[in-house]
Amino acid sequence: MALTDEQLERYSRHIILKGFGVKGQKRLLAGSVLVVGAGGLGSPAALYLAAAGVGRVGIVDSDVVSLSNLQRQVAHATSGIGTSKVASAAAAMRAINPDVEVVEHDLWLDASNAAGVIAPYDFVIEGADNFPTKFLVNDACVLAGKPFCHGGILRFQGQMMTYVPGQGPCYRCAFKEPPPEGAAPSCSQAGVIGAVAGVIGSLQALEAVKYLAGVGELAVGRIVTYDAFYGDFDEIQLSGREPNCAVCGDHPTITALADYGAPACRA
Repeated sequence: MALTDEQLERYSRHIILKGFGVKGQKRLLAGSVLVVGAGGLGSPAALYLAAAGVGRVGIVDSDVVSLSNLQRQVAHATSGIGTSKVASAAAAMRAINPDVEVVEHDLWLDASNAAGVIAPYDFVIEGADNFPTKFLVNDACVLAGKPFCHGGILRFQGQMMTYVPGQGPCYRCAFKEPPPEGAAPSCSQAGVIGAVAGVIGSLQALEAVKYLAGVGELAVGRIVTYDAFYGDFDEIQLSGREPNCAVCGDHPTITALADYGAPACRA
């Protein structure tokens, strides 16, 4: 696949990058990423994936744009209030880069459809705002052998980690199971600094780009944390795959998908 003159100019800053080059850009153009959630995390992730030239990007959400979203969900505009988040984000992505095929999944992600939605993609970005969906995405990716990047934000804090089959622990290795309903506040209850979503969502997009292009080191086996209040990045080193993990352990008890509460993929 030869790059066109327009592509050579569009992606020139990738192409001149040592260790990336034309080969890395071609890998991006041939790759695919699914973004779960078109909200605070999914918005910057989706826009950067489109700008980078990932060949096919799917985006999953069933929510509509509301005024309170616009403080952090940068794929949407005031003119889009009341419209589908998936359609709004897709339009923004296509406006950035017509090279990219955007696939709109306007639906609730749940145990009945998650495997089928995830199957066609090379990498998954999890940007949900609730624990049932986070654990569902983890389990679906582990069972399907798909790499994915988890992200979470609240107040001034954010975190992300990447799972690659056979290379390290999954989300469930670190967090075991969803907390009881109501035990952890949501952004709508506790608030969040909008730009924190931009930081973490951008890091998630970067993990996908590095994975597809075959460059750099991924955040496997560690949770990268960001505290915007103090301006600090840190990381929590995980001990590795948990042998007793219910889904990726030596004797898994989770062999089929199940819902862990009300299905959702909003952020």
